[in-house]
Amino acid sequence: TLSEAQMFIDDTPGITISDLRTKARREAHQRPLGLIIVDYLQLMSGGSRFGGDGNRVQEISEISRGLKGVAREMNVPLIALSQLSRSVESRTPQIPQLSDLRESGSIEQDADVVAFLYREDYYNPESDRKNIMDILIKKHRNGPTGGVELYFDRDKQRISSLDVKHSDPFND
Repeated sequence: TLSEAQMFIDDTPGITISDLRTKARREAHQRPLGLIIVDYLQLMSGGSRFGGDGNRVQEISEISRGLKGVAREMNVPLIALSQLSRSVESRTPQIPQLSDLRESGSIEQDADVVAFLYREDYYNPESDRKNIMDILIKKHRNGPTGGVELYFDRDKQRISSLDVKHSDPFND
């Protein structure tokens, strides 16, 4: 279970790449790292050299490149969550595209894989695709792009395969 997993969580607000790298190295000396997750990239800071000069696009580009460097140095996969721009809301259908990544084209450029989560019933409550979540692979540096349909249990915030029976033994 998740409570038994060996996990280190750091919720330092505005963490820099340098601080993340230092903490990852420290953790790697104590136990092997299997994965680094950043939630989310736009909450990170580019450091003192970007101290409020207003060039957020350049700062996000540096953060994106830095995350790629941390993943390479630590030899682990790194998942960086990112906000989308509001442009996705203004078109129909609202399926996310690479151009919707917020504040920088360098996120798309630096990433090996870019995947989006999409639920049609979020935007269209009348949709016949209730409880279906699509994982849309829009970029894959070393493989194919495409999509996967999964079952989404909104009440429990649980995602599972569509071929699994979706029932709750305690409520049946």
